[in-house]
Amino acid sequence: MNLSKNKIKYLLSLQLKKNRLKERSFLVEGEKIATEVLTQKRYKIKAIYALSDWLEDFAPLLAQYKPIITVVTTVELKKISSLKSPNRVLIELEAPTDEQPSYAIQNSLSLVLENIQDPGNLGTIIRIADWFGISTIFCSIGCVDVYNSKTLQASMGGFLRVSVVYTQLPELLQQYPQLPVYGAILQGENVFQTPLQATGFLLIGNEGKGLSEHLQTLITHPVTIPKYGGAESLNAAVATGILCALFRQSGG
Repeated sequence: MNLSKNKIKYLLSLQLKKNRLKERSFLVEGEKIATEVLTQKRYKIKAIYALSDWLEDFAPLLAQYKPIITVVTTVELKKISSLKSPNRVLIELEAPTDEQPSYAIQNSLSLVLENIQDPGNLGTIIRIADWFGISTIFCSIGCVDVYNSKTLQASMGGFLRVSVVYTQLPELLQQYPQLPVYGAILQGENVFQTPLQATGFLLIGNEGKGLSEHLQTLITHPVTIPKYGGAESLNAAVATGILCALFRQSGG
């Protein structure tokens, strides 16, 4: 066995948010994301745990990481993985102490998420932002952790290119009174008939409760996706995708 019991215990502990915060570390798994991580410069790689055949397949990319590579067996990989079917490699990354927006807020569209609870939703929203070239997502403190394994898997590598910043949302919006604040609410204007600007904030609320009353008071442009059928509601990530497409279509 190459992995000690203490090392296995430590890696498993990173599945919990409190331990990720304490250790300033998180884990990513799978071949696709691993190859992206090896070629990015955003996160420091702390350790690589992989099967020997994977290491052989990607030897050219791994030359500089030899001191932090641990060869593991299939049995060992399964012990430290959060996936039902582990996929040859697991990498430990260092979490930044304070994530910053990628670009000037004044010059772009930013997503603002309030109390998104489902890690799959957050990961999908990150993936959507990555697809549409949105560089920054602001999350309320009550949102699910971006480094949750399910969030990372759902983001499909988007977390490497999209800044996710946890902050107090009212204070954030009040810092930029010159920017439009679009909010997705049921009582909003038909978004298909609303002029959309290239810069500003787009607010998306909690899966079940929507946006809080306080945050709604800060919306300058309330919008809604009109319903044509019988569905009670739209998934938060689906709604985000529709809205982002409309912003891009209008030149935003």
